Amino acid sequence: MPGQDAIIRTCATGERPMTLGESDGALVSIAEAFDLPGPIRSLEPLGSGNVNESFVVVCDGTPERRFVLQRLNSRVFPRPDLVMANMLALGEHVDRRLAQGCALLGQRRWEVPRVVLSRGDQRPWVERDDGFWRLITFIESSRSFDRVTTAVQAREVGVGLGVFHHLISDLSPEGLADTLEGFHVTPRYLEQYDAVLAATTAAAGSEVNDCRAFVEERRCFASVLEAARASGRLQIRPIHGDPKVSNVMLEASSGRAVALVDLDTVKPGLIHYDIGDCLRSCCNPLGEETAELEAVRFDVDLCRALLGGYLSAASGFLSEADYDHLYDAIRLISFELGLRFFTDHLAGNVYFRTERPDHNLQRALVQFRLTASIEAQELPILAVIDDLRAGCASRL
Repeated sequence: MPGQDAIIRTCATGERPMTLGESDGALVSIAEAFDLPGPIRSLEPLGSGNVNESFVVVCDGTPERRFVLQRLNSRVFPRPDLVMANMLALGEHVDRRLAQGCALLGQRRWEVPRVVLSRGDQRPWVERDDGFWRLITFIESSRSFDRVTTAVQAREVGVGLGVFHHLISDLSPEGLADTLEGFHVTPRYLEQYDAVLAATTAAAGSEVNDCRAFVEERRCFASVLEAARASGRLQIRPIHGDPKVSNVMLEASSGRAVALVDLDTVKPGLIHYDIGDCLRSCCNPLGEETAELEAVRFDVDLCRALLGGYLSAASGFLSEADYDHLYDAIRLISFELGLRFFTDHLAGNVYFRTERPDHNLQRALVQFRLTASIEAQELPILAVIDDLRAGCASRL
Protein backbone atom coordinates (compact mmCIF):
# COMPACT_ATOMS: atom_id res chain seq x y z
CA MET A 1 0.00 0.00 0.00
CA PRO A 2 1.14 3.61 -0.44
CA GLY A 3 2.98 5.31 2.39
CA GLN A 4 1.08 7.10 5.08
CA ASP A 5 2.22 10.52 3.96
CA ALA A 6 -0.47 12.10 1.88
CA ILE A 7 0.29 12.18 -1.82
CA ILE A 8 -1.77 14.95 -3.32
CA ARG A 9 -2.37 14.86 -7.05
CA THR A 10 -3.02 18.21 -8.62
CA CYS A 11 -5.74 18.63 -11.19
CA ALA A 12 -5.34 21.11 -14.03
CA THR A 13 -8.97 22.00 -14.37
CA GLY A 14 -9.97 22.86 -10.86
CA GLU A 15 -11.75 19.73 -9.67
CA ARG A 16 -10.99 18.79 -6.09
CA PRO A 17 -8.00 16.42 -6.19
CA MET A 18 -8.23 13.06 -4.46
CA THR A 19 -5.65 12.58 -1.71
CA LEU A 20 -3.82 9.32 -1.17
CA GLY A 21 -2.75 8.42 2.33
CA GLU A 22 -5.57 10.25 4.07
CA SER A 23 -8.10 8.79 1.64
CA ASP A 24 -6.73 5.33 0.86
CA GLY A 25 -9.90 3.82 2.23
CA ALA A 26 -12.10 5.90 -0.05
CA LEU A 27 -10.06 5.01 -3.12
CA VAL A 28 -10.02 1.32 -2.25
CA SER A 29 -13.76 1.43 -1.69
CA ILE A 30 -14.25 2.93 -5.15
CA ALA A 31 -11.98 0.32 -6.75
CA GLU A 32 -13.81 -2.48 -4.92
CA ALA A 33 -17.08 -1.27 -6.44
CA PHE A 34 -15.81 -2.74 -9.71
CA ASP A 35 -15.76 -6.45 -10.57
CA LEU A 36 -12.13 -7.13 -9.63
CA PRO A 37 -10.76 -10.70 -9.80
CA GLY A 38 -9.34 -10.66 -6.26
CA PRO A 39 -8.48 -8.64 -3.15
CA ILE A 40 -6.63 -5.37 -3.67
CA ARG A 41 -2.96 -5.61 -2.77
CA SER A 42 -1.96 -2.00 -3.50
CA LEU A 43 -3.24 1.24 -4.97
CA GLU A 44 -0.84 3.97 -6.03
CA PRO A 45 -0.84 7.14 -8.18
CA LEU A 46 -0.11 6.61 -11.85
CA GLY A 47 1.48 9.12 -14.20
CA SER A 48 1.15 12.89 -14.23
CA GLY A 49 -1.64 13.52 -16.70
CA ASN A 50 -3.12 16.98 -17.09
CA VAL A 51 -6.73 15.82 -17.37
CA ASN A 52 -7.76 12.75 -15.36
CA GLU A 53 -6.63 11.46 -11.98
CA SER A 54 -5.18 7.95 -12.36
CA PHE A 55 -4.17 5.18 -9.98
CA VAL A 56 -2.79 1.71 -10.56
CA VAL A 57 -4.63 -1.03 -8.67
CA VAL A 58 -2.86 -4.35 -8.06
CA CYS A 59 -4.96 -7.43 -7.21
CA ASP A 60 -3.78 -10.61 -5.54
CA GLY A 61 -3.87 -13.75 -7.64
CA THR A 62 -1.75 -15.97 -9.84
CA PRO A 63 -0.66 -14.10 -11.77
CA GLU A 64 -1.32 -10.82 -10.04
CA ARG A 65 -3.48 -8.47 -12.10
CA ARG A 66 -3.12 -4.71 -12.52
CA PHE A 67 -5.80 -2.19 -13.43
CA VAL A 68 -6.02 1.55 -13.95
CA LEU A 69 -8.55 3.41 -11.81
CA GLN A 70 -9.39 6.85 -13.20
CA ARG A 71 -11.62 9.73 -12.29
CA LEU A 72 -12.69 11.40 -15.51
CA ASN A 73 -12.53 15.15 -15.55
CA SER A 74 -16.10 16.27 -16.09
CA ARG A 75 -15.02 19.83 -16.91
CA VAL A 76 -13.09 18.56 -19.93
CA PHE A 77 -15.59 15.78 -20.69
CA PRO A 78 -19.07 17.08 -19.75
CA ARG A 79 -20.64 13.77 -20.91
CA PRO A 80 -18.31 11.10 -19.47
CA ASP A 81 -21.01 8.50 -20.17
CA LEU A 82 -20.52 9.15 -23.89
CA VAL A 83 -16.75 8.86 -23.48
CA MET A 84 -17.33 5.40 -22.04
CA ALA A 85 -19.81 4.51 -24.78
CA ASN A 86 -17.19 5.39 -27.42
CA MET A 87 -14.57 3.35 -25.61
CA LEU A 88 -16.86 0.31 -25.42
CA ALA A 89 -17.87 0.63 -29.08
CA LEU A 90 -14.25 0.77 -30.15
CA GLY A 91 -13.27 -2.20 -27.97
CA GLU A 92 -16.12 -4.35 -29.23
CA HIS A 93 -15.31 -3.50 -32.84
CA VAL A 94 -11.62 -4.31 -32.47
CA ASP A 95 -12.51 -7.56 -30.71
CA ARG A 96 -14.56 -8.61 -33.74
CA ARG A 97 -11.75 -7.67 -36.12
CA LEU A 98 -9.18 -9.61 -34.12
CA ALA A 99 -11.49 -12.63 -33.80
CA GLN A 100 -11.83 -12.74 -37.58
CA GLY A 101 -8.05 -12.78 -37.89
CA CYS A 102 -5.87 -9.84 -38.89
CA ALA A 103 -3.13 -10.79 -41.35
CA LEU A 104 -1.56 -7.38 -40.87
CA LEU A 105 -0.59 -8.26 -37.30
CA GLY A 106 1.21 -11.52 -38.07
CA GLN A 107 2.80 -12.58 -34.78
CA ARG A 108 2.43 -9.09 -33.31
CA ARG A 109 0.51 -8.91 -30.04
CA TRP A 110 -2.21 -6.25 -30.00
CA GLU A 111 -4.41 -5.20 -27.10
CA VAL A 112 -7.12 -2.69 -26.25
CA PRO A 113 -7.61 -1.58 -22.63
CA ARG A 114 -10.69 -3.43 -21.31
CA VAL A 115 -13.43 -1.74 -19.35
CA VAL A 116 -14.29 -3.45 -16.05
CA LEU A 117 -17.98 -3.27 -15.09
CA SER A 118 -19.27 -2.28 -11.68
CA ARG A 119 -20.44 -5.02 -9.32
CA GLY A 120 -23.69 -3.34 -8.43
CA ASP A 121 -25.39 -2.36 -11.65
CA GLN A 122 -22.97 -3.68 -14.27
CA ARG A 123 -22.41 -0.19 -15.62
CA PRO A 124 -18.92 0.67 -16.97
CA TRP A 125 -18.45 3.36 -14.34
CA VAL A 126 -19.08 4.21 -10.70
CA GLU A 127 -20.26 7.61 -9.48
CA ARG A 128 -19.05 8.49 -6.00
CA ASP A 129 -18.93 11.88 -4.23
CA ASP A 130 -19.52 13.84 -7.44
CA GLY A 131 -16.75 11.88 -9.15
CA PHE A 132 -17.13 9.73 -12.28
CA TRP A 133 -14.82 6.73 -11.97
CA ARG A 134 -13.87 3.90 -14.29
CA LEU A 135 -11.57 0.90 -14.11
CA ILE A 136 -9.68 -0.48 -17.14
CA THR A 137 -7.12 -3.20 -17.65
CA PHE A 138 -3.39 -2.47 -17.58
CA ILE A 139 -1.32 -3.26 -20.70
CA GLU A 140 1.16 -5.67 -19.12
CA SER A 141 4.80 -6.17 -20.16
CA SER A 142 4.89 -2.88 -22.02
CA ARG A 143 6.14 0.65 -21.54
CA SER A 144 5.79 4.08 -23.07
CA PHE A 145 8.25 6.91 -23.68
CA ASP A 146 7.98 10.68 -23.48
CA ARG A 147 10.41 11.15 -26.36
CA VAL A 148 11.47 9.14 -29.38
CA THR A 149 15.24 8.66 -29.49
CA THR A 150 15.76 6.28 -32.40
CA ALA A 151 14.37 5.64 -35.86
CA VAL A 152 13.38 2.14 -34.73
CA GLN A 153 11.19 3.59 -31.98
CA ALA A 154 9.72 6.12 -34.39
CA ARG A 155 8.79 3.38 -36.85
CA GLU A 156 7.10 1.34 -34.12
CA VAL A 157 5.10 4.36 -32.95
CA GLY A 158 4.01 4.81 -36.56
CA VAL A 159 3.11 1.13 -36.86
CA GLY A 160 1.07 1.41 -33.67
CA LEU A 161 -0.98 4.32 -34.97
CA GLY A 162 -1.35 2.59 -38.34
CA VAL A 163 -2.62 -0.64 -36.77
CA PHE A 164 -5.02 1.35 -34.60
CA HIS A 165 -6.42 3.18 -37.65
CA HIS A 166 -6.52 -0.03 -39.69
CA LEU A 167 -8.54 -1.91 -37.09
CA ILE A 168 -11.18 0.84 -36.84
CA SER A 169 -11.16 1.88 -40.51
CA ASP A 170 -14.48 0.07 -41.02
CA LEU A 171 -16.07 1.38 -37.81
CA SER A 172 -18.79 3.85 -38.75
CA PRO A 173 -18.05 7.32 -37.28
CA GLU A 174 -21.82 7.77 -36.91
CA GLY A 175 -21.66 5.16 -34.16
CA LEU A 176 -19.40 7.38 -32.04
CA ALA A 177 -20.36 10.49 -30.09
CA ASP A 178 -18.49 13.75 -30.59
CA THR A 179 -17.41 14.15 -26.98
CA LEU A 180 -15.14 17.13 -27.66
CA GLU A 181 -16.87 19.22 -30.27
CA GLY A 182 -14.40 21.44 -32.12
CA PHE A 183 -11.35 19.47 -30.96
CA HIS A 184 -8.55 19.95 -33.56
CA VAL A 185 -10.79 22.19 -35.69
CA THR A 186 -8.15 24.90 -36.11
CA PRO A 187 -10.44 27.71 -37.35
CA ARG A 188 -12.35 27.49 -34.06
CA TYR A 189 -9.13 27.90 -32.09
CA LEU A 190 -8.40 30.93 -34.25
CA GLU A 191 -11.81 32.38 -33.37
CA GLN A 192 -11.08 31.83 -29.67
CA TYR A 193 -7.70 33.50 -30.11
CA ASP A 194 -9.30 36.53 -31.76
CA ALA A 195 -11.84 36.85 -28.96
CA VAL A 196 -9.20 36.59 -26.22
CA LEU A 197 -6.89 39.00 -28.02
CA ALA A 198 -9.68 41.56 -28.37
CA ALA A 199 -10.34 41.39 -24.63
CA THR A 200 -6.67 41.52 -23.62
CA THR A 201 -5.14 44.83 -22.61
CA ALA A 202 -1.96 43.81 -20.81
CA ALA A 203 -0.39 41.56 -23.48
CA ALA A 204 2.91 43.10 -24.52
CA GLY A 205 6.56 42.28 -25.04
CA SER A 206 8.69 41.20 -27.95
CA GLU A 207 7.86 37.51 -27.62
CA VAL A 208 4.13 38.22 -27.53
CA ASN A 209 4.49 40.47 -30.56
CA ASP A 210 6.47 37.75 -32.36
CA CYS A 211 3.73 35.21 -31.64
CA ARG A 212 1.01 37.58 -32.85
CA ALA A 213 2.91 38.17 -36.09
CA PHE A 214 3.47 34.42 -36.52
CA VAL A 215 -0.25 33.74 -36.20
CA GLU A 216 -1.23 36.51 -38.60
CA GLU A 217 1.15 35.23 -41.28
CA ARG A 218 -0.60 31.83 -41.18
CA ARG A 219 -4.20 32.89 -40.64
CA CYS A 220 -5.33 31.80 -44.10
CA PHE A 221 -3.62 28.42 -43.72
CA ALA A 222 -5.57 27.51 -40.56
CA SER A 223 -8.59 26.23 -42.49
CA VAL A 224 -6.71 23.93 -44.88
CA LEU A 225 -7.96 20.62 -43.45
CA GLU A 226 -11.47 21.80 -42.65
CA ALA A 227 -11.83 23.18 -46.17
CA ALA A 228 -10.77 19.79 -47.57
CA ARG A 229 -13.33 18.12 -45.32
CA ALA A 230 -16.09 20.53 -46.32
CA SER A 231 -15.37 19.99 -50.01
CA GLY A 232 -15.55 16.22 -49.57
CA ARG A 233 -11.88 15.58 -50.33
CA LEU A 234 -11.24 14.35 -46.79
CA GLN A 235 -13.72 12.19 -44.93
CA ILE A 236 -14.65 11.88 -41.30
CA ARG A 237 -13.45 8.65 -39.69
CA PRO A 238 -12.98 7.35 -36.16
CA ILE A 239 -9.80 8.80 -34.65
CA HIS A 240 -7.80 8.42 -31.44
CA GLY A 241 -7.58 12.18 -30.89
CA ASP A 242 -4.36 12.24 -28.84
CA PRO A 243 -1.79 9.80 -30.29
CA LYS A 244 1.29 11.45 -28.79
CA VAL A 245 4.29 9.22 -28.28
CA SER A 246 3.53 8.55 -24.60
CA ASN A 247 0.16 7.03 -25.54
CA VAL A 248 1.73 4.31 -27.69
CA MET A 249 2.70 1.25 -25.64
CA LEU A 250 5.74 -0.71 -26.80
CA GLU A 251 6.29 -4.30 -25.68
CA ALA A 252 9.13 -4.36 -23.15
CA SER A 253 10.80 -7.47 -24.59
CA SER A 254 10.56 -6.77 -28.32
CA GLY A 255 10.05 -3.02 -28.59
CA ARG A 256 7.02 -3.63 -30.82
CA ALA A 257 3.94 -1.45 -30.54
CA VAL A 258 1.18 -3.41 -28.79
CA ALA A 259 -1.51 -0.87 -27.89
CA LEU A 260 -2.68 2.72 -27.92
CA VAL A 261 -3.98 3.95 -24.58
CA ASP A 262 -5.77 7.05 -23.28
CA LEU A 263 -8.88 6.49 -25.37
CA ASP A 264 -10.90 9.38 -23.90
CA THR A 265 -10.61 11.38 -27.11
CA VAL A 266 -11.77 8.62 -29.47
CA LYS A 267 -14.40 10.33 -31.62
CA PRO A 268 -15.26 11.15 -35.23
CA GLY A 269 -12.67 13.35 -36.94
CA LEU A 270 -9.98 13.52 -39.61
CA ILE A 271 -7.19 10.97 -39.36
CA HIS A 272 -4.90 13.83 -40.35
CA TYR A 273 -5.35 15.24 -36.84
CA ASP A 274 -3.87 12.00 -35.50
CA ILE A 275 -1.07 11.78 -38.05
CA GLY A 276 -0.06 15.41 -37.57
CA ASP A 277 -0.19 15.18 -33.78
CA CYS A 278 1.83 11.97 -33.69
CA LEU A 279 4.54 13.44 -35.94
CA ARG A 280 4.58 16.71 -33.98
CA SER A 281 5.12 14.77 -30.79
CA CYS A 282 7.74 12.34 -32.09
CA CYS A 283 9.83 14.46 -34.45
CA ASN A 284 10.76 17.23 -32.02
CA PRO A 285 13.77 15.65 -30.24
CA LEU A 286 13.87 18.35 -27.56
CA GLY A 287 10.21 18.00 -26.59
CA GLU A 288 7.62 20.71 -26.07
CA GLU A 289 8.96 21.85 -22.68
CA THR A 290 12.47 22.75 -23.82
CA ALA A 291 14.03 26.13 -23.06
CA GLU A 292 16.51 25.73 -25.94
CA LEU A 293 14.30 27.57 -28.38
CA GLU A 294 16.94 28.10 -31.06
CA ALA A 295 17.68 24.36 -31.13
CA VAL A 296 14.07 23.25 -31.75
CA ARG A 297 13.79 21.43 -35.07
CA PHE A 298 11.63 18.95 -36.90
CA ASP A 299 13.65 15.75 -37.51
CA VAL A 300 12.95 14.60 -41.06
CA ASP A 301 14.70 11.26 -40.53
CA LEU A 302 12.35 10.44 -37.65
CA CYS A 303 9.47 11.60 -39.84
CA ARG A 304 10.50 9.14 -42.56
CA ALA A 305 10.72 6.29 -40.05
CA LEU A 306 7.38 7.07 -38.40
CA LEU A 307 5.47 7.64 -41.63
CA GLY A 308 7.02 4.49 -43.10
CA GLY A 309 5.78 2.49 -40.14
CA TYR A 310 2.36 4.11 -40.30
CA LEU A 311 1.89 3.47 -44.01
CA SER A 312 3.05 -0.15 -43.66
CA ALA A 313 -0.15 -0.71 -41.67
CA ALA A 314 -2.54 1.96 -42.94
CA SER A 315 -1.89 2.43 -46.64
CA GLY A 316 -4.66 0.01 -47.56
CA PHE A 317 -7.45 2.43 -46.73
CA LEU A 318 -5.87 5.78 -47.58
CA SER A 319 -7.17 7.78 -50.54
CA GLU A 320 -5.14 9.93 -52.92
CA ALA A 321 -6.55 13.01 -51.17
CA ASP A 322 -5.34 11.63 -47.84
CA TYR A 323 -1.78 11.52 -49.17
CA ASP A 324 -2.17 14.97 -50.71
CA HIS A 325 -2.85 16.50 -47.29
CA LEU A 326 -0.18 14.76 -45.21
CA TYR A 327 2.23 17.70 -45.33
CA ASP A 328 -0.56 20.12 -44.44
CA ALA A 329 -1.40 17.96 -41.41
CA ILE A 330 2.22 17.91 -40.24
CA ARG A 331 2.49 21.70 -40.53
CA LEU A 332 -0.95 22.53 -39.17
CA ILE A 333 -1.11 20.55 -35.93
CA SER A 334 2.10 22.02 -34.49
CA PHE A 335 0.84 25.50 -35.43
CA GLU A 336 -2.53 24.71 -33.85
CA LEU A 337 -1.01 23.61 -30.54
CA GLY A 338 1.16 26.72 -30.49
CA LEU A 339 -1.94 28.82 -31.10
CA ARG A 340 -3.74 27.11 -28.20
CA PHE A 341 -0.81 27.66 -25.82
CA PHE A 342 -0.53 31.32 -26.88
CA THR A 343 -4.26 31.90 -26.48
CA ASP A 344 -4.14 30.40 -23.00
CA HIS A 345 -1.22 32.64 -22.09
CA LEU A 346 -3.17 35.71 -23.22
CA ALA A 347 -6.23 34.49 -21.31
CA GLY A 348 -4.26 34.13 -18.06
CA ASN A 349 -3.41 30.40 -18.17
CA VAL A 350 -6.90 29.11 -17.55
CA TYR A 351 -6.77 25.78 -19.43
CA PHE A 352 -3.30 24.22 -19.48
CA ARG A 353 -1.61 23.59 -16.17
CA THR A 354 1.41 25.89 -15.73
CA GLU A 355 4.33 26.21 -13.37
CA ARG A 356 5.11 29.87 -14.01
CA PRO A 357 3.34 32.86 -15.60
CA ASP A 358 5.15 32.60 -18.96
CA HIS A 359 4.99 28.81 -19.19
CA ASN A 360 2.35 28.70 -21.92
CA LEU A 361 4.11 31.49 -23.82
CA GLN A 362 7.30 29.40 -23.83
CA ARG A 363 5.35 26.36 -25.00
CA ALA A 364 3.81 28.42 -27.80
CA LEU A 365 7.22 29.64 -28.90
CA VAL A 366 8.46 26.03 -29.07
CA GLN A 367 5.53 24.93 -31.24
CA PHE A 368 5.86 27.95 -33.52
CA ARG A 369 9.57 27.26 -33.83
CA LEU A 370 8.74 23.66 -34.74
CA THR A 371 6.23 24.90 -37.32
CA ALA A 372 8.87 27.19 -38.83
CA SER A 373 11.28 24.24 -39.02
CA ILE A 374 8.64 22.17 -40.81
CA GLU A 375 8.02 25.00 -43.26
CA ALA A 376 11.75 25.44 -43.88
CA GLN A 377 11.99 21.72 -44.70
CA GLU A 378 8.87 21.53 -46.86
CA LEU A 379 10.66 20.10 -49.89
CA PRO A 380 12.51 17.33 -47.99
CA ILE A 381 9.31 16.39 -46.15
CA LEU A 382 7.32 16.32 -49.39
CA ALA A 383 10.08 14.15 -50.89
CA VAL A 384 9.71 11.69 -48.00
CA ILE A 385 5.93 11.57 -48.49
CA ASP A 386 6.27 11.10 -52.27
CA ASP A 387 8.86 8.36 -51.84
CA LEU A 388 6.78 6.44 -49.31
CA ARG A 389 3.62 6.98 -51.36
CA ALA A 390 5.31 5.54 -54.45
CA GLY A 391 6.51 2.57 -52.43
CA CYS A 392 2.98 1.85 -51.22
CA ALA A 393 1.59 2.16 -54.76
CA SER A 394 4.16 -0.29 -56.12
CA ARG A 395 3.05 -2.92 -53.60
CA LEU A 396 -0.60 -2.78 -54.69
